[in-house]
Amino acid sequence: MLRDSVEAGTFEEVFFATPAKGETDTILRAARRALDAGRRLRRDARAEGRSLTGLEGQLAALTSGAVRVLEEILTLARLNAGRVYPSYDYLAEATSLGRATIARALHVLDAIGFIVRQRRFKRVEAQGPGPRYEQTSNVYRAHLPNRILRYLPRWMRPAPLPDDMLQREADRVEDTRAMLAGLDCRDLAHAVIVDGPLAKILAKLGAAVDDREREYHDDPQPLTNSYDPGFKRVGLAGQHPHLTASLGERTENHQHHAKTHGQECRLRRHMLPTGARGF
Repeated sequence: MLRDSVEAGTFEEVFFATPAKGETDTILRAARRALDAGRRLRRDARAEGRSLTGLEGQLAALTSGAVRVLEEILTLARLNAGRVYPSYDYLAEATSLGRATIARALHVLDAIGFIVRQRRFKRVEAQGPGPRYEQTSNVYRAHLPNRILRYLPRWMRPAPLPDDMLQREADRVEDTRAMLAGLDCRDLAHAVIVDGPLAKILAKLGAAVDDREREYHDDPQPLTNSYDPGFKRVGLAGQHPHLTASLGERTENHQHHAKTHGQECRLRRHMLPTGARGF
């Protein structure tokens, strides 16, 4: 079983994505233009006597065989609603390329960002000693990487957003951040996850944290016996030994309560999904 493999049948519904109308054609045109750009970069670098940068080297490594492999993956994505999991043998037969060429092409496409791939394994029924898992075909998802857009013709690049739209988006992000910062744990759970079992669980946990916060702030434990009329000094100095021991024990209880309170309040940040923590 190869490294970073995931069991087949446990993640495909999340991994696969149905391409939009015309998306596969756009990706294929961009790949062909990237192939031309890579050849031009390699020629210019040789003429200028300079070395290629990371992305330039990846584009220069792109070959017509790699574009042919990408075309086959895009065809499968269009015909199968994005569910692409061909074997190396299938790709070799469909493209008339060798398995080693297929492996190199997939590596180049993955490095540039034209595909996202995930290794898989499956369980096997076996009697007696021996492996219970074996490698199966990878899954693939095609993608148009933003990092290559500057090497494409201007007509293939998306139009830039107007400045007023960018400003409105920045204001919206700031308003959302301020709104989330002012919510308690329970309301934060409802704001981040609108509905579903997870929202109910997080809201219940958030309400428990809010109750504990109110209990901590509204019912503090006072330090009693801070003054003993039998002595001339106020506070801990001059107290009886048994009073000093009692105050020490009470202080430890306060420290434990504060530590527990801090741990629970950190739920505010952990309840946020990864994309929402930037707010």
